[in-house]
Amino acid sequence: MSDKPPRLILFAGHAGTGKTSLAKKILPQITARSGQQFFFLDKDTAYGAFSSHIMGLLTGDPNDRDSPTYLKHIRDLEYSGLLDIVRENFELGINVVLVGPFTREIMAGKFFQPALLGLPAETQCRIAWIDLDSEEARRRITKRADPRDAWKLAHWESYLQRRVEPPLHASLYRFDNLQATGTAEEQLLFHLLS
Repeated sequence: MSDKPPRLILFAGHAGTGKTSLAKKILPQITARSGQQFFFLDKDTAYGAFSSHIMGLLTGDPNDRDSPTYLKHIRDLEYSGLLDIVRENFELGINVVLVGPFTREIMAGKFFQPALLGLPAETQCRIAWIDLDSEEARRRITKRADPRDAWKLAHWESYLQRRVEPPLHASLYRFDNLQATGTAEEQLLFHLLS
């Protein structure tokens, strides 16, 4: 167990913003500059196949990740499980880079007080909120042709109502992934490791 406070770096934001790609790109620099190891945890990798199976049983649509049924019966269990994995890594002295929307939890301020998530109160939490305007996000979602996005695209106006603006907080940094440059990534890294 490390004597340093655990670190949680969250790449959050709405669908199609490039959270996972950016997190994977930046992770080697996070590790090199911090001198610490990080466990990489992505929501879709951890729960994608499982949730597909369950939603297939519940609704007959294994690709549903946005309907009221998913939000009511599956969503919170996925997020709770991710935080359990974070907690276990912390107990082993391993920091975590976590990728997932976590919109409800951020809007409720829980990542600003990690104890509200069941994590050690001393956890150093930094959030990279990945921004992308809705039209560009829709273009990217359409281009990636992931069947799990079908509900979003078919109910785009309803989905847009869930695209919230994150609260202002010192631990949250907004990163415009459409205007990403080397300088912008340096500023993001500085924030994540501060």
